[in-house]
Amino acid sequence: MKSVSISGSLRANVGKKDAKALRGQGMVPCVLYGGQEQKIFQVKYNDLLPLVYTPEVLTVELNIDGKKINALMQEIQFHPVNDRIIHIDFLEIFDNKPVVIDIPVTTEGNSIGVRAGGKLVLNVRKLKVRGLPGNLPDKISINIDNLDLGGVIRVSEVQVKDLELLDTPNMVIVAVKATRNTAGADAKAPAKK
Repeated sequence: MKSVSISGSLRANVGKKDAKALRGQGMVPCVLYGGQEQKIFQVKYNDLLPLVYTPEVLTVELNIDGKKINALMQEIQFHPVNDRIIHIDFLEIFDNKPVVIDIPVTTEGNSIGVRAGGKLVLNVRKLKVRGLPGNLPDKISINIDNLDLGGVIRVSEVQVKDLELLDTPNMVIVAVKATRNTAGADAKAPAKK
């Protein structure tokens, strides 16, 4: 899994008034939890953009006043009007402690049903998994070569090494739906004897 480095500094004061003043200076208030103690710190707004505005899931190497900590972005809050980042929660991660995270889903291959005129529908963009940080992949690839018209791939059919899938086993991840062209082709086809 890819990682990004972010530097921050501990906050002297906490509270709404202080947080508002920080945002006015181009900083974002953050919280780190999951370790021995909770840390309240601040980060430059622009330093967070590569972490937040990406389709990838990234681990974060936080450098808070010279101390390096590995973490995951757990929760993010945006301003309701201008969509600026106003707060981020980070979860400290350890090599021997499993974490729960959403991993992006991609498809690979060329479906039989799509070649016959069907439409590929990706119902789920991310799957929730539990595993050790060292075993987390950048993405979960699903092969769709054998997926025919009306065919589906469910969570129960996906196997990922060293990870536990937490989504409902019968949830459909990807499907090939019939289109008007495929329905018309079936109606015009001569009956088999």
